[in-house]
Amino acid sequence: MIEARRKDNETTGAFLRRFTRKVQRSGVLIRSRRIKFKKKPKSKVERRSATLKRHEDAREQERLFKLGKIGKFGE
Repeated sequence: MIEARRKDNETTGAFLRRFTRKVQRSGVLIRSRRIKFKKKPKSKVERRSATLKRHEDAREQERLFKLGKIGKFGE
């Protein structure tokens, strides 16, 4: 928890700058972003199904290429 008290004769802008610097130096923002954007690791079943889908799509692309329906890289 970060605490900052306004000093006597300190302007609001100066206080806000000082508080912002304290927050940045403490690393609170970095930790909160790390938590916010953390991706859960995929389970074994999810990894396997993604791999199977990728292989299936590649086989379908190859089949369409051999039939002459698409170009080499999906053109």
